[in-house]
Amino acid sequence: MSNQELLKEIITLLGTESNIDSIANCMTRLRVKVKNPALIQKEAIQQLEGVMGVVEDDTFQIIVGPGKAQKLMDLFKASYNIPTSTVDEDWKANKEKVQSKNKKSSFKQGLRTIGEIFIPLIPAIIAAGIFNGFAGLITNLQSTGSLPASEVWNITRLVLSLMGGAFLSYFTIFTGVSAARVFGATEALGGMVGAMTVMAQINDISGLIGLYNADSPLNSILRSGKGGVIGVIVGVYILAKVEKAVRKRVPDVLDLMLTPMVTLFITAALLLVVIMPITGILSDWLVNGLELLVNSTNPVVSIISGYVLSALFLPMVLLGLHHGLIPIYAVQLEAMGGVSLFPVLAMAGAGQVGAAIAIYMKAKKVKNMRLMKVISGALPAGFLGIGEPLIYGVTLPLGKPFITAGLGAGFGGAYVMLQKVMSTAWGPSGLTAIPLMQPNSMLNYFVGLVVAYIFGFIITAMFIKDSEVANV
Repeated sequence: MSNQELLKEIITLLGTESNIDSIANCMTRLRVKVKNPALIQKEAIQQLEGVMGVVEDDTFQIIVGPGKAQKLMDLFKASYNIPTSTVDEDWKANKEKVQSKNKKSSFKQGLRTIGEIFIPLIPAIIAAGIFNGFAGLITNLQSTGSLPASEVWNITRLVLSLMGGAFLSYFTIFTGVSAARVFGATEALGGMVGAMTVMAQINDISGLIGLYNADSPLNSILRSGKGGVIGVIVGVYILAKVEKAVRKRVPDVLDLMLTPMVTLFITAALLLVVIMPITGILSDWLVNGLELLVNSTNPVVSIISGYVLSALFLPMVLLGLHHGLIPIYAVQLEAMGGVSLFPVLAMAGAGQVGAAIAIYMKAKKVKNMRLMKVISGALPAGFLGIGEPLIYGVTLPLGKPFITAGLGAGFGGAYVMLQKVMSTAWGPSGLTAIPLMQPNSMLNYFVGLVVAYIFGFIITAMFIKDSEVANV
């Protein structure tokens, strides 16, 4: 089925074009708001070729996988006259609904907003990470003599580093632009806030106001890069508030000139004196804590931390708490040159794969053809790091396998943490994440996946009875 045909079928099963209020997309799914949910033919949509699953939340979400979601969205924009939105606009449209929810839901929405800042950046994060990873691989192979230090290989390495550095070297600027879009500020001003945090002049200013430690620059209260992306996000949030307040008070004829000037001056002052020092302390605490786990000389610490993080990751996803981990990835990448948390958490999906294989074998034994068909369709996506079809179609509906999958995934996480596996970026997990690993971590990451597959299978096979599979 072509993408055009799939989109046409989806529109029809959503209750036709007239039932769609708006549509948005993220990396792996279409998020649809409908006027009458009763008109949605959920089961029929799930059976469509190319659809990996559906999720019902504030919106009706159709999981189609990375890349395909954007292609379907592009076709939709070209073919239908229905409002479309980015993820952040979708959040704004639900602002009143979000504010009416309880504090716990507001907290989760805050974490989700953080995730929305980084979702548009994920393609560049992945590409830059892969480019830098292969550049590092060439460097390592040249240092061991496996590759000649020829002009061709040197140029290749430099071009790869150029493309990787074009994003990662200016990560704070891209973050500032994206945060401004989410918070409703002028995007160019958000980019300026991001750029200011890494400018060399900050060190000079810090020295003049007595906040710079010349003997130990990294321990300065204020220095270039202090606070990282956390400081940028907080700074742009303040920028948005200040810009709206200033714009209300500036005459229209002077708005274009005075509003950005006054907004940036106030924000820059707060950024230097308050935001960067405070978020810098938080970032330092975070990095120090992660270093204790990653660089711990005590293998017991590595094993326990890796196990717990992997085992609990998917419950965090269900609670919407995983969005808060994205800034931690970014802080690690900036401060440590790689991300250790992502490879550990990626084992959670591998545990689901192992559990699904165990359930498939039991379903075959009791001749549950429907469940076998569901698992057969979802497993390839699971191996490639797209876990939603297995989670929402297999392990979560059964209940117990969702838990046993996490318990099995923990063994993969323990191995990955013990081996100090690091990635150059983050993105889809599973086998597709192998190119994202640092060159010396690729093999151990793959071994970790295999460990999670095996233990997810073993623990699920031990605790799930044939009768439990036969009755679903």
